[in-house]
Amino acid sequence: VQLAESGGGSVQAGGSLRLSCVVPGMSSSVYRLGWYRQTPGKQRELVATINVGGITYYGDFVRGRFTISRDNAKETVYLQMNSLEVEDTAVYICNYQAQGIGIHWGQGTQVTVFS
Repeated sequence: VQLAESGGGSVQAGGSLRLSCVVPGMSSSVYRLGWYRQTPGKQRELVATINVGGITYYGDFVRGRFTISRDNAKETVYLQMNSLEVEDTAVYICNYQAQGIGIHWGQGTQVTVFS
């Protein structure tokens, strides 16, 4: 399964970005989708997840600023990020886990927040 992320870029602190990840086959699976982020020298960090039932989970640092959602018809998971902070600068990576399919990761998309 090849995941395709998009939507990263550079934004001033306080701004917003919307990340997208196309997940082929997700509409026919029992899945958990997620966004993680990675910065040099730090462990990969969970940002948010959503499962097939629509239940969401967020990392503590999100503090209500981000929203994960998915469109089954478009087989896409989104991460709406508002009130971005410099500390949110990272490579954001899409994750897909499904029964019988295993765990898959995207290549990542760079998000840079400047002051």
